[in-house]
Amino acid sequence: MTRLEVIGGGRMGEALLGGLLNSGWAEATDLVVVEPVAARRTELADRYPGLTVTDTPGGADGVVIAVKPGQVVEACRALAGLTVGRVLSIAAGVTIERLESSLASDVPVVRAMPNTPALVGAGASAIAAGSHASDTDLAWAEEVLGAVGIVVRVSESQLDAVTGLSGSGPAYVFLVTEALIEAGVLLGLPRDISTDLTVQTLLGSARLLVDTDDDAPTLRAAVTSPGGTTAAGLRVLEDRATRAAFIAAVAAASERSARLAAD
Repeated sequence: MTRLEVIGGGRMGEALLGGLLNSGWAEATDLVVVEPVAARRTELADRYPGLTVTDTPGGADGVVIAVKPGQVVEACRALAGLTVGRVLSIAAGVTIERLESSLASDVPVVRAMPNTPALVGAGASAIAAGSHASDTDLAWAEEVLGAVGIVVRVSESQLDAVTGLSGSGPAYVFLVTEALIEAGVLLGLPRDISTDLTVQTLLGSARLLVDTDDDAPTLRAAVTSPGGTTAAGLRVLEDRATRAAFIAAVAAASERSARLAAD
């Protein structure tokens, strides 16, 4: 039986595919991608020699559903009558109940919320177990998504919060990036230099959080001398309720996720 079948050969589907191959989790011959667009099938087949790319599901030990939310039910129903060991869905807003009702009644389902940095192997994903999923099924999902970043386990009720935080979070970071670049340009820096300094500052700051034992408040304090330049900048951000704005943004995205799942 095929080790893993990925339904959907778009950006996230290919990100998983590339991560699994690069990590050594699987060989191309262990994987099948189901993609309805002929040109995209040709592109994937050319890019990954030995990979089987088709337009029809064939069943597998594990299946990843990586299509748009509106196509999930159709993808699940296409698996009816096929041998499927377990299913991992990375479609936003599609509940476990809806997934299970569209599949055979005893197929283990794991629902996940990844984010776009998975495209460069630096994703943050959360997974939640369906009613038939065992710890073994969760461990399998962790292996698959672990090929493109970190994975945490949560309850399904927490996935909306995950969506608001790490799912939408890259957009918040990109907005901050845009603002910092514009600030540098406004103060006289050439745009390319302002961009390079901003991006490296974000990268270096993230590395400090990952590679040291210090948390964010400690690292922020270390940069902030009393009465200094950073203190002056932080005072403006606090006066303009920047911290509260980020909290409100995450809450709004989480609430929107919950409403979409309920529709």
